[in-house]
Amino acid sequence: MNHTFQTSVSGVHTGVPPTYEMIKEEHEVSVLGAPRSSGPVTTTVINIRSDTSVPDHIVWSLFNSIFMNWCCLGFVAFAYSVKSRDRKMVGDVTGAQSYASTAKCLNIWALVLGLFLSIGFIVGVVCLIIFMGQ
Repeated sequence: MNHTFQTSVSGVHTGVPPTYEMIKEEHEVSVLGAPRSSGPVTTTVINIRSDTSVPDHIVWSLFNSIFMNWCCLGFVAFAYSVKSRDRKMVGDVTGAQSYASTAKCLNIWALVLGLFLSIGFIVGVVCLIIFMGQ
């Protein structure tokens, strides 16, 4: 005695008899019809980015702290980079962007000032050697 049951909702053969909820749902659909709405259907899509891509410039700040630390701008930039990374880990994207922007500005100034002072120091030493040698 082999019994197979078919549900009209899915239209496939299953070896399981229909449950009371399935039969009740089929009855409601057949009696009431498909659900109808009075107005147009509108949808809203919200894109939530789980990974925030805020650059914290920590490597650049570390480089400026170690190699071109004129006027301690590299250390200050490193501190702002660490603050930016902390804000990013907490989820405060606006605060992280603010600290990252300050760190970037300090890194630019440290790099430019470090290059000018290093080149100026080399030119000064070369000029001193040339003039002292005559």
